Amino acid sequence: MDDIEMDTTAFPLLSSRMKNLETPATIAMSMRARALISQGKKVISLALGEPDFKTPSFVIDAAYQAAKDGNTKYPPIDGIHSLKKAIQRKFEYENAIRYELDEIMVANGVKQILFNALTATLDAEDEVVLPAPYWTSYPIMVKFLGGNPVYVMCEEQNNFAMLAKDLRAKISNKTKWVVLNSPNNPTGAVWSKQTLLAIAEVLREFPHIWIFCDEIYEHFVFDNQCHYSLAALAPDLKSRILTANGASKTYAMPGWRVGYAGACPSLIKAMMKIQSNSTSGACSVSQAALEAALTKGDEAVLEMKQAYNRRRQKVQAVLSVLPGFTCVAPQGAFYLYPGIKGCIGKTSKGGCLIGTDDQFAQALLEEMYVAVVPGSAFGFSPYLRLSYAADEHILEEACDRIARFVLQLS
Repeated sequence: MDDIEMDTTAFPLLSSRMKNLETPATIAMSMRARALISQGKKVISLALGEPDFKTPSFVIDAAYQAAKDGNTKYPPIDGIHSLKKAIQRKFEYENAIRYELDEIMVANGVKQILFNALTATLDAEDEVVLPAPYWTSYPIMVKFLGGNPVYVMCEEQNNFAMLAKDLRAKISNKTKWVVLNSPNNPTGAVWSKQTLLAIAEVLREFPHIWIFCDEIYEHFVFDNQCHYSLAALAPDLKSRILTANGASKTYAMPGWRVGYAGACPSLIKAMMKIQSNSTSGACSVSQAALEAALTKGDEAVLEMKQAYNRRRQKVQAVLSVLPGFTCVAPQGAFYLYPGIKGCIGKTSKGGCLIGTDDQFAQALLEEMYVAVVPGSAFGFSPYLRLSYAADEHILEEACDRIARFVLQLS
């Protein structure tokens, strides 16, 4: 048989949208850290926002009992009824929001809640207004689905809060969503009641806009601050608000992959259609675990909050006095977001010129084996994000290494 020339264009190809689908920088930095660990390096990773606490034992017991009882069949797309009742009670008593059961759904984490919502609503060239610094997945999802992210810069001098006048300036007739995130990832900022009320005033002017409220860090607020849900502060906007939350942070359950949301019935139904054609319902055992957490998890959450507060204070005390650093004390979540403008243009002991926060983070990893995420990943440079969701002894060692790295810059 004669040789046949192979036409490479006939091979199966990936979709064109995959060309622009990024790996979140938080995961990318963690992968670099793991590669060094596999080489025997003693790396400390502060890159991932993952609680170091174990899932409470009573939550595990509830999941185990559910599995033993045979609750391992396909669950309803929108969530198991008893869990939805528990979520309804949680929204009412903790957030002062009344959602009917047909306004509540359960998914595989808040990421899927957001992906469902954007998939169900975004058309090509629609705009999604995001606070910057932003959680890395927000703009990645928007761009993947054909939308355009638009950024409202939340400056350090304003404690990284979104100002209403800056939000208004970014809204157009193409705006489909405005995303709000307080307590904030990556800054730890907690937006005040006055800030949210001012934002609500702006949003009343634009009835064509959906509002996504990411409240997954709501229980971790410090310094006598309070978390406020926009749907409670502005009930007239409730029909346009999607209030999202989950188990990963609050109950140290990142691997259980279960989140939930409240919104108007039409949006919930649309999101259910998306979910029914992708993952179907969230894991039945994880749903049983979340129900237990929502029902009797207050004490466990308080213990974690107290530990996070101690860590926050210790790490902030070190970073705030480093030369070239600025470090606003975060009032929520479990991150610090120090500015490193004074370190730019210097050279590390290993010979790396620090021209950007990416180069700072890379040099810190290679020379001191501490993994942090550069502010460029969150659309706001030159900063770093450090997670203090780690053992206190580990954090002390990490702070010591960071301090030595900074003090050796020339």
